[in-house]
Amino acid sequence: MTDIKSVLTDAEDLLKQAASTTGERAAELRETALSKLKQAKEKAADVQVVVVEKGKQAARVTDDYVHDNPWRSIGIAAVAGIALGLLLNRK
Repeated sequence: MTDIKSVLTDAEDLLKQAASTTGERAAELRETALSKLKQAKEKAADVQVVVVEKGKQAARVTDDYVHDNPWRSIGIAAVAGIALGLLLNRK
């Protein structure tokens, strides 16, 4: 995410420079900014793939745990539900 923010900041700076510049230099700055934005889009897609995969992995681990420990899972869910109910009831 830091890389994406950095690339987007660079692209924003280039677009600001292009707005105040005319002619050939402005076209160069716009092209460079578009290239940076494309880079950010590709990095965001890579991050999305990683996040989705980690989410699926967490879901599989949770599913395995619930199947291996059904009563413990029911107990944990009940305690969490009671605690949430008590917290919401306090307001």
